[in-house]
Amino acid sequence: MRNWLRKHPMVRTIRVAAADLNGQPRGKRVPTRFADKVVEGGTRFPMSVMNLDIWGEDIDDSPLVFETGDRDGVLKPTERGFVPMPWLEGPTALLPLWMFHEDGRPFEGDPRHALRRVLERYDEKGLKPVVAVELEFYLIDDSGKSFQVPASPRSGKRRKAAEILSIRALDMFDKFFSDLYDACEEMDIPADTAISEAGLGQFEINLMHSDDALRAADDAWLFKMLVKGLARRYGFAASFMAKPYVDYSGSGMHTHFSVIDKNGQNIFDDGSQQGSAYLRHAVAGCMDAMPGSTLLFAPHANSYDRLVPDNHAPTSICWGYENRTAAIRIPSGDPRARRIEHRVAGGDVNPYLLIAGILGAAMNGIDDHAEPCKPIKGSAYNQKLPQVPNTWESAIEAFEKDEHIARIFTPELIRNYVATKRQEMFYMAELDDREQVEIYLDTV
Repeated sequence: MRNWLRKHPMVRTIRVAAADLNGQPRGKRVPTRFADKVVEGGTRFPMSVMNLDIWGEDIDDSPLVFETGDRDGVLKPTERGFVPMPWLEGPTALLPLWMFHEDGRPFEGDPRHALRRVLERYDEKGLKPVVAVELEFYLIDDSGKSFQVPASPRSGKRRKAAEILSIRALDMFDKFFSDLYDACEEMDIPADTAISEAGLGQFEINLMHSDDALRAADDAWLFKMLVKGLARRYGFAASFMAKPYVDYSGSGMHTHFSVIDKNGQNIFDDGSQQGSAYLRHAVAGCMDAMPGSTLLFAPHANSYDRLVPDNHAPTSICWGYENRTAAIRIPSGDPRARRIEHRVAGGDVNPYLLIAGILGAAMNGIDDHAEPCKPIKGSAYNQKLPQVPNTWESAIEAFEKDEHIARIFTPELIRNYVATKRQEMFYMAELDDREQVEIYLDTV
């Protein structure tokens, strides 16, 4: 890590940060001349900082605050090492961290450790998940009284229409996307295809698959920071909030995954288009845990504006082959690439908790040899199927009590996350829709 700074002598300051339960980066600014101290010994801040609400406030009655004297945790660099922050004016690097107790034990209230814990279950069986995500976001001019699509940096004009898979829509923001891809290369984020989506100024970028799920989550976390930061340099906002416009589609974060064994073979592949028994078990596990997992997929008040029928977001607990109305889709293609696409989550999620929840549920199903119901055909919206929780309150309650969630996450993380969401729900009830949107626009 120190070699990276020596190779980049123009970097004068660094940021050291970890993701809290909402996926918000929390940390410090450090002069580069003191970076060796952080690299070698880590840094410290209160454990309660990993459990703040969306406003950055302490959680009322949290045992991490007064009950323990607001005790410090030890923040150590992750294996990612330094990454540049190309959205800032001056040369700056970010050092991602995760939290430990004083005696070296992982702090299980850290969402990155939640994913690490799930991956240990796979490792014990000689298995490794391969993960890729698709992130949708809006480019928004938020300088006026109402949101609108930004003026094109090329033409200065606004294209006030949604254009699915439009090359023209991409070309309107060609300089922004060129800079974005250059920045992804600098940060070693594997950004692949970009497309325009169904919303006004809405786009999607796919990140390439990785057989290191922690790195895939890091990539998604860093990518969201980059897109939002770079957009502001262009004079507009980029937002991953689930539903910024009432009349246009929400933004999702679809997650694709397969599982390979110690020989590098995909255990979901049996040579057929249907996939193996392992695939069915994983699907069943994801479906069984879906009611309890909904809070991970829809963590904010605005998230539930997206989860409504006939609105390009899955609301029914079901699966199907090549069916985008289902919560779980099995894409077609070469059997060697047989995989599961989990389609419920919004773009406003914490990537670490999302991927932990999905992979943990899949492992539950594999462990139990669970079998799913029959795959659906046709529109899921027109069938009588079990539904995901459709309110924030019911999702919080389901997450707190669900037996499948208790197999995936520690009691400490469940307690902290539930307390965070209940506090946010209480204070969000005092705000009107516009005030809520302004809170979420830049944060999530």
